[in-house]
Amino acid sequence: MLKTALLLYPDINPFHFSVPYMAFQEAAEDGLFDVKIITPTGKPLKNNMIQPKIDGGLALLHECDIIVIPGWADADTRPDAATVHALQTASQRGAYLVGLCYGTYALAYAGVLDGKKAATHWLGGDDFSRRFPAVSLDINSIYVEDGNIITSAGTAAALDCCLYIICKFYGVKAANKAARVLVVPPQREGGQAQFIEQPLVQSTKDRQINTLLNGLRDTLHLPHSIDSAAAQTAMSRSTFTRHFKKATGATFLDWLHKERLQRSLDLLENTSLTIDQIAERCGFQNTVSFRTQFYRYYQVQPNVWRKHFGGV
Repeated sequence: MLKTALLLYPDINPFHFSVPYMAFQEAAEDGLFDVKIITPTGKPLKNNMIQPKIDGGLALLHECDIIVIPGWADADTRPDAATVHALQTASQRGAYLVGLCYGTYALAYAGVLDGKKAATHWLGGDDFSRRFPAVSLDINSIYVEDGNIITSAGTAAALDCCLYIICKFYGVKAANKAARVLVVPPQREGGQAQFIEQPLVQSTKDRQINTLLNGLRDTLHLPHSIDSAAAQTAMSRSTFTRHFKKATGATFLDWLHKERLQRSLDLLENTSLTIDQIAERCGFQNTVSFRTQFYRYYQVQPNVWRKHFGGV
C-alpha cells in the first residue's frame, strides 16, 4: 500500500479537498493506498469545514510515498516555513509531490518546482509565470509529470490527475474501476488541452491598423497575405510588419490564424455546418489545413470541440 497524505491547510476549499479524497479513498477500499489526512499542526482546522479525522501533522510526511496539495487558497500567501521545509525534505528523498490546480503555487513557493515543468489552472498562468520564472509552465496540458512532481489544472483536471496516479502505480484496471465508482470517464491524457478562453484584440491605438482589422474580420473567408494587407495600408512590407506587431502584439499571420479559429469556434458551437463548410467560411485553404491549425492551437479536433460545446 502506498502511504498517501492529503494536506489540509487554512481556508482550504472543501470541494478541492473532496476530489483527491474521494479518488484515493475509493482505491484505498481495494487496499491500494493508505490515505492519511494531515494538517500543519496535526490538529483540526479552525474553520466551518466538515473535516475527516485528522491523522497527524507534518511529521507524517516523512513516511509518505505521495503527498497531495489540493488547491491553494491564496496565490499571494506562502506556505508556512515548517510546511516548506517538509515539502523540500520529502522531495529530496524522492516522495511524489502532487499539486492540484493552484496547489502548484504551494510547490513553487517551496522551491521544489524550480527547473521543472508544471501545470496549473489557465486563469493563473500569467501570474504564476511572473512569480516563478524558474518553473516551465505548460498552460495547455491538464496535468504534467516531471520527475517526482505531478501537477494539474483545474478541478476536473485534478480528478483526471488522481486517476492517472492510480493508473501509474496500479494499472488501467484499477483506475477504470475508481472512475466507474465515481461515475466519471476514464482519465484523459495529460497532454489534452485545457479549454482556454482566448480573447482577441478588438482594437488598437493605431487607427490605420484598426481599419484594416475590421475589413479583415468581414472577409475572413477570402485569401489574405502580408503583402495584400500592407498594400491596403499603403505601407511597405517591412513597415507594415513592424506597425502591425506593435499595434496587436502578434504577427500578421498569427493574428489571422487566431481570428479564423475564433470564428470557427462560433460556427462549431452554434451552427450545424459541416467541418468542410466551416473550413471554407473561415478562409482555410482546405479541411486538412483547418484541422491541422485547430489541433495546433486547441490540442483537440474540431468535432471533439463541437461535442463538448455545441449547442445545436
